[in-house]
Parts: sequence; C-alpha cells; structure tokens
Amino acid sequence: MNNIKLENANSPVIKDKNSAISTKASLKANRKFKKAGLFTLFVGPAFLAFAVIVLIPFFTGIYYAFTDWNGVTGNVAWVGLDNFKYLFTEDKQFQRSFLLTIKYTLVAIILTNVVGFGLALLVSQKLKTKNILRTVFFMPNLIGGLLLGFIWQFIFIKGFESIGSITGLSLFELPWLGDEKTAFWGIVIVSVWQGAGYIMLIYLAALQNVPQDIVEAAKIDGANKWQVLRHITMPMVAPAVTISLFLTISSSFKIFDVNLSLTNGGPFKSTEMLALNIYTEAFVNNRYGLGEAKALIFFLVVAAITIIQVTITKKREVES
Repeated sequence: MNNIKLENANSPVIKDKNSAISTKASLKANRKFKKAGLFTLFVGPAFLAFAVIVLIPFFTGIYYAFTDWNGVTGNVAWVGLDNFKYLFTEDKQFQRSFLLTIKYTLVAIILTNVVGFGLALLVSQKLKTKNILRTVFFMPNLIGGLLLGFIWQFIFIKGFESIGSITGLSLFELPWLGDEKTAFWGIVIVSVWQGAGYIMLIYLAALQNVPQDIVEAAKIDGANKWQVLRHITMPMVAPAVTISLFLTISSSFKIFDVNLSLTNGGPFKSTEMLALNIYTEAFVNNRYGLGEAKALIFFLVVAAITIIQVTITKKREVES
C-alpha cells in the first residue's frame, strides 16, 4: 500500500497538476507585482509631491504650534498649550479677526451664491448674447487676487471720486477704504465680483441637466415661474448647491490676497481677516509658533464647518 501511495504521489499526472498550480500562483503574483509597480509609477510621484508640499509642512506646523519660535533662529522652546491660552485670553486682535472673518464668510457665501445662481439663470435663457455674457461674467475669476485688489483700490479711491464729483451721488463720495464699515463692504464687493462667475458655471451645468419635459408639464398644469423654480429647479440643482456652498465657505474663510492688496487690514486693523492676521503674526511679528497655533485653530474650525455643511446638504439632497 505504501508503495502504491508513493507511486501515485510521484506519478506524472500529479506532478503536472502541482506544476500547473504553482504556475498559476506565480502568474497571479507577477500580475499583482505589475499592478503594484504601475500604481507606484503613476501615483508615487504625485503622492511624493503632495507629501513634500502639504503633509510634511502640515505636521511640522502642528509641532511648532506648541513651541516658542521666531521662525529664523534654531532656538525652538517647547511651551505646550501656552500659545493657545494666550490666543483665547490676551490676543484681542486675533479674536476680533476671527469674528470679522465669520461675519464676512456669512455675507460672502449668501451674496456669491445668490448672484452666481442669478447669473446662471440669466445665461441659461435663450439670449443671442448668452455666450458673450458667460465669458464676461467668468473673466474676473481669471484675475489674481493681488492684482484684483490693486485694481479695485484704484476704482474705489480715484474712480468713485471722479464719478461722485460728476454726478453728485453720495454713494460714490463715501470713504470706501478709509472707514471701517465701508472698507468691509468694499472687500465683500470685490470678492463677490470675482467669485460669482465661477459659481455661475457650476449652477449653469446643473440647470442644463434639469429635464425640460418636467418643466413643460408643470407649466401646462398651471405652475408659474416661481413655482417651477422653487419646486422643480431648486431640488434638481441641490448637488450643485452642496458643491457651491463648500467652495464659497472654504474660499471665504481663507481670503487673504484681496484683503492684503485692497486694505492691508486697515484702517487700524479693522478689516484684518484671520488669514492676514496669521501671516502678520508669523512673518511680520516673527512669532512663528504663535502664528502656527492660530493656523491650527483656523484649520480645525474650517474643517468642522465644511464637514457639517456637506453632511447637512447631502441629507437635504436625499430628502428632496
């Protein structure tokens, strides 16, 4: 019996089966290795660049948030939570900038989305000039924030002064960048003028995907334009609302270039947004550790708000 078992184990048929199984296993291993190699080849450079540019500075910034460092010398002193205690108890300018940024974000989100959606409705109509209007409305988004701020600084100071002297309208005679309230609204005007065109494209793409047979059926049933907009169009473009809100929240919180070039935080730091306050603290006052602590708080707040916003709007999409 033992001789028979040994002969069966050493038979050519069993050897062929074992070799076939081993060949299939080696082929599968080679395929997995090739896939892993291709994945590394295509994703590796991008991930390496992302790690060098984003991940490493992010985690080193978290470390420096708990230190006292001027950003220049090699003397880095660990201070623990002292930076955060100082921000919430003694740094009044940080608190004012934080509240001002929240106020600006609320206003900019509403106005940018309302204006962007209104422009999308306008250019979605059967107009001969709709393609020209789309280009004109989107063009401000192509201008850099620093350049845009300097252009509008000239408009507010020189342009409005000339128009006011000619027309006598009090609106153009206001000290747009010299007063706290008007300077704030000047930043809002420039930001909405720049961002509404981009948001318009998102809403326009969503409006073009609304089924026209449903709209025509609603009109036949007696629905007016407002009812069609409220009960058909708005639920259909809900995913675009989610995207637009996310983009406007993040961009409004992170406003820096327009704030820097238009008012530079003035007059008397009354329009200094949070990003500009962080920049000033780290690179002007040379308190890098304190600036990183502000940036970490800023990141956590923006991340929390955007996650809550996306979660809520996604639920409303499902409900609608």
